[in-house]
Amino acid sequence: MEKFLTQLLAEKNIQINKVVNNTIAKLIDNAKLVEFAKEISRLKNQILQIFDMYREKEDFKEKHLAIDNANAKKEYSFIFDLVEFPNIVIEEIRNLELVGLEFDKDNNRIYGIPSIANTIDLQIVFYNKTDESKSTDIKVIQFIVNPDPKDLWLNKSSDQNAIYAKADEATYKNSFLDKKIVVASKRGRSHAHAGTFRDDDFRVKQLTDGWAVVTVADGAGSAKYARQGSKMATEFIVEQFNNEDVLSELNSSVKAFYAENEINSEKEIKKQDVNYKQIIINILYKRVLNLHNELKTFADQEKIALKELNTTLIFVLCKKFDFGYVVLTFGVGDCPINIITKDFEDVSLLNILDVGEFGGGTRFITMPEIFNNEMGKRFSINKYESFDRLFLMTDGIYDPKFVTESKLEDKEMWKTFLEDLNGKNEDDLKVDFENDEEIDKQLLGWLDFWSKGNHDDRTLAIIY
Repeated sequence: MEKFLTQLLAEKNIQINKVVNNTIAKLIDNAKLVEFAKEISRLKNQILQIFDMYREKEDFKEKHLAIDNANAKKEYSFIFDLVEFPNIVIEEIRNLELVGLEFDKDNNRIYGIPSIANTIDLQIVFYNKTDESKSTDIKVIQFIVNPDPKDLWLNKSSDQNAIYAKADEATYKNSFLDKKIVVASKRGRSHAHAGTFRDDDFRVKQLTDGWAVVTVADGAGSAKYARQGSKMATEFIVEQFNNEDVLSELNSSVKAFYAENEINSEKEIKKQDVNYKQIIINILYKRVLNLHNELKTFADQEKIALKELNTTLIFVLCKKFDFGYVVLTFGVGDCPINIITKDFEDVSLLNILDVGEFGGGTRFITMPEIFNNEMGKRFSINKYESFDRLFLMTDGIYDPKFVTESKLEDKEMWKTFLEDLNGKNEDDLKVDFENDEEIDKQLLGWLDFWSKGNHDDRTLAIIY
């Protein structure tokens, strides 16, 4: 009481003297003044509580809150950390509907999948829970939804009236030997953005006498008419093998090559049947050489440089014999052919890629220099009692999914790749090999996967 009275008198500029001190001494135990002092103290505390309440609101309003940016078409979740503001309650957040998001009041969470890219001002409506009136205030925060990278790419149709016009995408599904095949080819984003043509191409054909062929080509992006080169390469090579005499000779040579069923070692086969091996390779080689000459003749007729038709080429020619599946392959360029046997017992790359030390860079079927002493290495002869999957792909698939040649025989990489095809990807797109009525459409959709920096044409053929 003495302290209270002294402070009060000082506020009123009343000087302390003997009389004042005597007066204070007599009032220290005054019941009425004690009650007044308690009431004044209570009122001061109420004023301070109200002040703290408003100050916390102002602190929250002025506090810089960093809200994570969202990405269009991607799952988003952000929880406000209100540890510094224990009495602040966020009632609602306005303008979230502009980008397709919602606010979970119970958990202070913004969530959802933003529908569009945008920059908006969020109006955070809040109050202090110690305020009996629950009067609200508004805090404004800028919120950014980044665009989906895919949306930044234009998709201009190619000019179907132009010379050597080609569809921007293509699919195929059918039986293949006693198995099935699905192929999808899609123009890359770089071509779609510019409205230019798909340079990839493919062809599949069930031939006579139980043979079947699938071929894939990747036209060089630097070649003016690569789209025509890849189209001609795939069409021509298929028709070269669509010949009964050629297949009959191939049939007898393969049977002779694998005449002794007891021979399992590749080294033994090479030692005992080298002549038949050479005959088989010569049959394949002649068809490839015919293709090269056909492209050269076409270039001369069209009065264009042969290099303007530059294209890679891979093909698989196979048949199921009594002793197993015979898989003959050829490859020039950087497109792989891979086979996977049951339960991943064997994962093999069946062709040499023109990358690294072998070729020093991509080679094309249009290049005369590939027809040299190393040409025989481009062919392979393989036999399997059975196999689970056989893949042909262009580098539009190989580059983003496998990155390096060494990964093409990595079992774990292939397991991851198959899981990706099975729907374990950011787009949740599944290629269903069991219920495969829509498998060609599913594979085409899967080809649209996003990979930063990889926007080339994509073609994938799968025998399953």
